[in-house]
Amino acid sequence: MRIHEGKLFLSYRDIHGTVARLAEQILSSGYDPDLTVAIGTGGFIPARILKTYLKKPILTVGIVYYDHNNTPMEQPRTIQWIDEVEKKLTGRRVLLVDEVDDSRSTLAYCLRELLRHHPAEIAVAVLHNKRKPKRDSLPAEVKRYFCGEEVDNGWICYPWDAEDIDRHEALA
Repeated sequence: MRIHEGKLFLSYRDIHGTVARLAEQILSSGYDPDLTVAIGTGGFIPARILKTYLKKPILTVGIVYYDHNNTPMEQPRTIQWIDEVEKKLTGRRVLLVDEVDDSRSTLAYCLRELLRHHPAEIAVAVLHNKRKPKRDSLPAEVKRYFCGEEVDNGWICYPWDAEDIDRHEALA
């Protein structure tokens, strides 16, 4: 992990280590989710690595909050949702996974949507929480929040977003 030109560059090794610590937090807390819901696109890879440790199935949702210029929109919107959602979520313990808790808008929006389907419990796991004021808050029903690492506010460059992985890894 390294800061270059004001951006935080992370390697796949950094990510794997953070997910391993995150998994340990979840396991040691006693929270035993029935399934994981990954917020796409950033939550896909962390959720898959968590599966190695937690051994739980992954469902995916697509939520967009940033436009093609990486500018936040007025509010998040759903672009992909879970098939047979009631059957898969009602009465189940859910772990919602994303890569970063930045403004909290995406997390809060997705949590409110998931809670409409009456899970037994829902928890949040993020790789990184930015130390900054949030635009939204987590619903009161969310009692567990797991964070792999607290980071300063700034742009995070994840390896899965790199067009040139060799350059990215050299900067990480």
